Amino acid sequence: MYQPAHNKFIVDDPLALLTELAQHRAATLVSLGEDDFWTTMLPLIVDGTKGDHGELRGHVARANKHWRHLEGDGRAVAIFYGPDTYISPAWYEEKRLTGKVVPTWNYTMAVVHGNVSVTHDHEWLLENVRALTLRHETPRPDPWHIDDAPADYIDVQAKAIVGLQFTIERIDAKQKLSQNRSAADFEGVLAAMSEGLPRERAVARDMSMLTKRPRDATRS
Repeated sequence: MYQPAHNKFIVDDPLALLTELAQHRAATLVSLGEDDFWTTMLPLIVDGTKGDHGELRGHVARANKHWRHLEGDGRAVAIFYGPDTYISPAWYEEKRLTGKVVPTWNYTMAVVHGNVSVTHDHEWLLENVRALTLRHETPRPDPWHIDDAPADYIDVQAKAIVGLQFTIERIDAKQKLSQNRSAADFEGVLAAMSEGLPRERAVARDMSMLTKRPRDATRS
């Protein structure tokens, strides 16, 4: 992942950011097949206690040939995107002072590099489905539970999926949230987006959580 020389977008704790993103967002799994790239969007569980750097766990449909290519070559990346949005130069104080501003894009993302192994273990698959369901259903006022469905039906459904265990080798994480702008420019962007569209407000929330504010007037 590209990181500019000023290093202001680097995340201090990549695993923590990855865990946060995975709580609410699916990943895009990318790997190289025999003659082309394969991509699959899927939710993943992060387990920071496994191996040297942690593990991702998920599953795909058995009909999805992606897993067959991973059996041959498990090297892959999983991409997690957080909130992102366009940044207008009209929000910068620098526009009023010099006019030397251009548009940009703010975003949060984590790219996980590693190796995927495939599992067909029935109990492992049931546990993965249970864990993913609990994660997303627990906050709901009337959560659905896997035990609400007939056990034999769940067993049949589990036979139609294949498990993926992703051993993490490296996490590249980045939060590009106007940290490279002056304090006045940063606050201008934050104020404008806090009253903006839903995606802008989501990025504004990420910006408001930053503990440090930019001091440079470096252009984005």
